[in-house]
Amino acid sequence: MKKRKSDPSTWGDATKLVRGGLDRTKHGETSEALFLNSGFVYDQPETAESRFAGEDDGYVYGRYGNPTVTMFEERLALLEGAEACYAVASGMAAVFGALACQLKAGDHLVASRALFGSCYQIVTSILPRFGIKTTLVDGHDLNAWKEAITSDTRCVFLETPSNPGLEVIDLEAVCAIAKARGANIVVDNIFATPILQRPLEYGADVIVYSGTKHMDGQGRVLGGAIMSTRKFKDDELKPFLRHTGPSISPFNAWVLLKGLETMKLRVEAQSHAALKVAQALEAMPGIARVLYPHLDSHPQALLCRKQMKLGGTMVTFEVEGGKKKAFDLLRNLGIIDISNNLGDAKSLMTHPASTTHRNIGAEARAMMGITDGMLRLSVGLEDTADLIGDLMQANKA
Repeated sequence: MKKRKSDPSTWGDATKLVRGGLDRTKHGETSEALFLNSGFVYDQPETAESRFAGEDDGYVYGRYGNPTVTMFEERLALLEGAEACYAVASGMAAVFGALACQLKAGDHLVASRALFGSCYQIVTSILPRFGIKTTLVDGHDLNAWKEAITSDTRCVFLETPSNPGLEVIDLEAVCAIAKARGANIVVDNIFATPILQRPLEYGADVIVYSGTKHMDGQGRVLGGAIMSTRKFKDDELKPFLRHTGPSISPFNAWVLLKGLETMKLRVEAQSHAALKVAQALEAMPGIARVLYPHLDSHPQALLCRKQMKLGGTMVTFEVEGGKKKAFDLLRNLGIIDISNNLGDAKSLMTHPASTTHRNIGAEARAMMGITDGMLRLSVGLEDTADLIGDLMQANKA
């Protein structure tokens, strides 16, 4: 007797993360199957012909698709509330693919100035090589968006909260401005994750993620994903990504698929801990400022609470004394690790000016508000009291 069918769209987030996209083989395995193969065979030459013609949606080659990858894509799309998902090899492959697939020479791109270092390089250095004009704006300034986005603007790109300054952009307002001028809105939602923020609900067209971060959550593999409409995936993403080749490994997709099962539990627990850590940092001597979306002191606190269910797993703070004092704090940590990764079960801290945002230059860092005393903390799953104690002793030392 077959199991009664249930409509996945009616499920809660936790159920979607555990059971979404599940496609068991005839063997009835409990854990999703891992298909480690690069190619596929066909029963007849006509089958191969119809698949390459797009008349049969079966698999043809690992670069085009894989059953394990499909499960990951369908589970994530179900959670996000998106029509389609395209999994790729890394978060940066997702960012570049989502932009490059729809831009050509002569097109205009408008982006928020506060971006992750590699995203900044794509927008300011790589895309302009292909004749794409770019304009950077202060993300919180709606008038700046209105002035920059014109009828010639093809695409708008932003991240909120930003990396590392945790600047928050009014998604609903910026999406409305962009749509009125016919531009597509691409949102980097890595810091918030689909657990805490759903940009599609505010009018965004495309969402990009680094699966390497919270989806994996344990620092094991690289991966990325692009969420969009079915039409955008078929008309823009597929022709570009299939031929340029940033395909995700089936093994990596399987690890991310399993990571999704616990992502809600981890992100919510880490966010609650991050708020307590941020509050504790505010009370410590020698800390010049603390940035966290759900702190009352955040300059956009009301907007943060409107857009994000919780404040997220990231805390950014600035120590008095610049780079030397920041490095002294880092070297005296006993539990928290020095690492530029984030979203991990282990708490990790980095100095953005000398690592993730080093190559963008001092002028660009200054425009983003990244000082030599700034530190970015990714709060993990350790006991919160232990993390606060570690920060206190490192700060005193």
